[in-house]
Amino acid sequence: MVVTVANYRQQLLRLLPEGPAWPQEEGDLAVRLLEKLAKSYLDAHKSAELLHEEADPRSTSVLLDDWERNFGLPDECLSAAATVAERRARLTQKVVWSGGQSRAFFIGLLGALGYPTTPGDPSGASLDLDFIGQQYRIDGYVTITEFKPFRANSKCNAALNQGGWRHAWRINIPSSATVRAMTVTGRCNEPLASWGDPGLMCLLSKHKPAHTVLYISYG
Repeated sequence: MVVTVANYRQQLLRLLPEGPAWPQEEGDLAVRLLEKLAKSYLDAHKSAELLHEEADPRSTSVLLDDWERNFGLPDECLSAAATVAERRARLTQKVVWSGGQSRAFFIGLLGALGYPTTPGDPSGASLDLDFIGQQYRIDGYVTITEFKPFRANSKCNAALNQGGWRHAWRINIPSSATVRAMTVTGRCNEPLASWGDPGLMCLLSKHKPAHTVLYISYG
């Protein structure tokens, strides 16, 4: 049932006392006053109907600023969201993100940021799987390298990672995902090529294990 101003006005009129002192014909003072009051009640009614949408980060509008404040958005590590839809998407990701410190968590985080993380992503890269030291290398996709210390039972071609390197690890970003070359439509003051993601280290530093040292390799 669609609730209107007339519905609320009728309910309010029924609350008035009966008698000639309270005329209820169209245009009477009491009717005009209750008409205005009914409009405010209808506004409150519509706001209540929207509560289920405002309680969902995927559809909130009026309470979007409050949602973002409670979940630490906007994120200083990311560029400002250009649209409301993008703000909702970042908020939803923040709400449902459970966190973690595993290899799968960081690969998933980079995938959410748009980096190619699995074979089949539209990066145009061919699959080339090799085992090098303590990492799996897949050309054209994000990988993680751990610098584990050399031990007596390590392979003879393993790296001699000792001391502080036992707490170091590296995220390898493929050059196809970060290198931006100047084109014929570019401005004359643009660099011939640029690479890297300034906000990536900021974002990853928030999630990395506190005792570790993180490096990012581009290309």
